[in-house]
Amino acid sequence: MNLVQSPWLPFRLQDGTEQVLPMTAICDPNVVDFSLPRADFQGAAYQFAIGLLQTVFSPQDKYDWHEFYEQAPDDAVLQKAFNTAAHAFNVTGEGGLFMQDFDSLDSVKPTTVAGLLIEAPGANGLKLNTDHFIKRGIGEVLSLEMAIIALFTLQTNAPAGGSGHRTGLRGGGPLTSLVLPQRAGATLWQKLWLNVINKDEWRYEEPDLHSELVFPWLAATKTSEKKGSDIYASNVHPLHMYWAMPRRIRLEINNSEAVCQITGQRVAQTVSMYRTQNYGGNYSGTWSHPLTPYKWNPKKTEEEHLSAKGQPGGVTYKIWDVLSLTSKENGQQCAQTVSHFYSLCEGFSDFHSEVPRLWVFGYDMDNMKARGWYSVSLPLFSVSPEQQEDVLLKVKELQKLAADSLWQCRTQIKTAWFDKPGDAKGDMSFIELAFWQRTESAFYNAVQNLITNSAEYDSYLTAQQAKIWLKALRNTATDLFDEYALSELGSERSMAKRIKARQLLTAWLYGCKDIKRFISEHKIEQQKEVV
Repeated sequence: MNLVQSPWLPFRLQDGTEQVLPMTAICDPNVVDFSLPRADFQGAAYQFAIGLLQTVFSPQDKYDWHEFYEQAPDDAVLQKAFNTAAHAFNVTGEGGLFMQDFDSLDSVKPTTVAGLLIEAPGANGLKLNTDHFIKRGIGEVLSLEMAIIALFTLQTNAPAGGSGHRTGLRGGGPLTSLVLPQRAGATLWQKLWLNVINKDEWRYEEPDLHSELVFPWLAATKTSEKKGSDIYASNVHPLHMYWAMPRRIRLEINNSEAVCQITGQRVAQTVSMYRTQNYGGNYSGTWSHPLTPYKWNPKKTEEEHLSAKGQPGGVTYKIWDVLSLTSKENGQQCAQTVSHFYSLCEGFSDFHSEVPRLWVFGYDMDNMKARGWYSVSLPLFSVSPEQQEDVLLKVKELQKLAADSLWQCRTQIKTAWFDKPGDAKGDMSFIELAFWQRTESAFYNAVQNLITNSAEYDSYLTAQQAKIWLKALRNTATDLFDEYALSELGSERSMAKRIKARQLLTAWLYGCKDIKRFISEHKIEQQKEVV
């Protein structure tokens, strides 16, 4: 099987049906999406296709880019481009095999293929019988196609895997952010092409598609048992980032019919075991993967830049700034594909009519354990490079005011609940999540106003716009307090304590110095609050 010549991935068509088609189907106007059975596989399919297009079919400049966005290439043209790298996408046969170690690893004891699934319990979890929530046996037999997409998913998201089992190039469990069209009926081609960067924007030497500097599985692995064997960005071609391979893995393919436990379909080729060896490619130093945002200490720019990662509580607007805006002064960089989109908006006036969205997804990892998978759609506005520093400063002010309001709300709920709130333990993320969700619409309206005002009037939020944002924070904080702390009558003593906590919350929301400063800066007409 060859991944750029053989049908292997399922696609969803305009009429809602699904078909397994070759990769050239991405340019078919009747194809609207991939149709993978798992959310992480769906995200991996996008990254695979974007990496493939960037590697063999990247446009020369923004004009080439725009031409192909308006009119996808013919499938014969696309297949010709794919064929230039077909030797690197063999799954079976001789020579280098896609995302697999160049060595056959025959001396290594095989393990169950379920280990390719990031959320599957590890050997220690199985031994200690601690797989209470994520059960064993979730994928002990996979079709060859699902085994390959699982392998790619693992290599591109690789978390810590024990002694010598290396993390991915972006660190374990990175967030991926893709620019997607908002409008219904957008083709898969348009969704993918929005994340392909033209060569004038991202300058790199023409790749040698037969080199391990692009496709690491085409040569013996640069192993990492010894110090000094780290792989840095300067050691490889920039396109290597799409195809990084931290794990040494070889699949064992069975040419006998069986049912794939992921798709439920009977297939001719399956994988139930694979062999893995530790001390694979050890990616170190600062990288800038085109599909991922990064943060760093702006006072110590020589320190490693760290990719944004999934965290408990999900992906909310509290990190929207790093997902969408770049600022060296603040030590943050949105994904290169997002920056590329901004440059396209500057180059084509009609592109401002595009209302894009930002699809952000990734695992929330606790070292080797998957705590969850996040996949959210966030607004993305057109912000010129000249605007970004000023807009970012104001956005961070909005985020800080929201975070402080949430902290006060949560603190006073704990005060109402417990005699010693400082000693109280437990997960209160449900309150945080509710706060971020309920204030989300008001935040994005405020950001839109910031961007519009800064572009047209060289100002920021008007008094009325700022008042609406402040009202949303106040109402949400007090509503959450009332729901969680005043929903039951309780004893007279406990009610007095809860009323006192509410008064403290209200006093902060209407009288703390940060609130007063916000009111003063935006010249908001004040009204007295009746408690």
